[in-house]
Order: sequence, then structure tokens, then C-alpha cells
Amino acid sequence: MLNAIGLQNVGIEAFIAKKVPFLRTVNTPAIANFFGNTVDEYAELARRLDEIPELAALEVNISCPNVKQGGIVFGTDPACAASVVSACRAATKKPLIVKLSPNVTDVVAMARACEDAGADCLSLINTLTGMAIDLNRRRPVLANITGGFSGPAIKPIALRMVWQVAKAVKLPVIGIGGIMNATDALEFILAGATAVQIGTASFINPGAAQQIAEEMESWLSVNGVADIKSLIGALET
Repeated sequence: MLNAIGLQNVGIEAFIAKKVPFLRTVNTPAIANFFGNTVDEYAELARRLDEIPELAALEVNISCPNVKQGGIVFGTDPACAASVVSACRAATKKPLIVKLSPNVTDVVAMARACEDAGADCLSLINTLTGMAIDLNRRRPVLANITGGFSGPAIKPIALRMVWQVAKAVKLPVIGIGGIMNATDALEFILAGATAVQIGTASFINPGAAQQIAEEMESWLSVNGVADIKSLIGALET
């Protein structure tokens, strides 16, 4: 899937007023993903979100490739990433997850910079930067020209990066990228992920996350695995 919808959201004030009340009605831990255009803006948002008891953790998005302002810089430069993470760390006591970009020369360097700056967890990968062209119009398909490319095609890249990062840091890692079924999810666990995120699959099936979780439980039972934790990083190379 190729998209360039930006980072659509209602803003922090409307989120607190309209979205948080709903979180009180569900018995599921909620994580807020947020982004800023400056280090100070990231820190201020972390501070505001820290005050919301309904949020179990915060995910700092430094890696969105289709925003024209600062996101891509924060997501590709270790020093810039560290400055954002450090500022957010000082602003919140909640667990801090940092979402990493695949559009980097050295994802391990980025991961270590975030770890040293105070991240509690790393999630990766965000979308790759992609492009599509309309031959007849001789123009880009996306108004933004480039956009975020996700789905099954990026899974091998995501697996490789999760494997690299999980070996290099002491933090838990959340695997993301092309997970469509239980097999995909379990492969990320073997590569070193402690948990996974489901994105593109939810556009096809809104119940994908629950279905994949149930399929994982079934696989564990059939294969005599008593504890899924025993599979984390159990890849034999």
C-alpha cells in the first residue's frame, strides 16, 4: 500500500476532550503515537500526554516519511533523534517507545542513539518511502509525489532490521512491517521482537489484530510451545 495522507489527527486539545473519554470505556491498554515539528513541540506533547492516566505508554513518531517538515530529519540523524527522545524522556514518566524509520543508512546507530537518550522500547519499521507514476498523465500518482509504502512487500526488510536492532540493544523491540497473519507475527518474534503492530492488514480486515492473536495461540498449542516468550530471539543462524 502506498499512501500520503500525512499524519491526520484531531490535535491534542480535541484528543483530550473527545478521544480520551472513550478510552475509559474499553479494557485495553492504550498507547498514544505523537509527533512534533520541533524538539520543544515533541516535549510539550509528551508532557500533555503524560497527564492522561488512560494512556499506558507513549510512542514517539520520529520516522514518518511523508511530512515536509522536520520528521524525516529527526528520523534519519542519530543526534537529532537523541535530542527528541531526551526531551520527551524529561517530560514524561510513562514508558517511552520510539518508532524508527527504515530510510536510514544504519538503523542500529539510530536504535542505540535512542536507547542512550532514554527510550524504554523501540518499534520498527515505519513505512519505506515510495512513489508511483501515472504514465498517461506523466505525473506522480500522489499529490505529495512520494509517500509511505507498507504491506507484505516490506516484510523482508522489516524482519532484517528488527533482527539487527534486537541483537544490538537491551530494549524490547516491537516488530512492524507487512504482518498479515500469525506466521508473519511469529517470524518477527523469532527475529527478536517482543510484540508486533498490525497496520495495513487492518485496512483489509478491521479484525485482523484479534484474528492474528487467536491464530498465534492456536499455533503455540499445536506446536507444544507453552510460553511465547521462549520464541523471542530464538532464531537459529
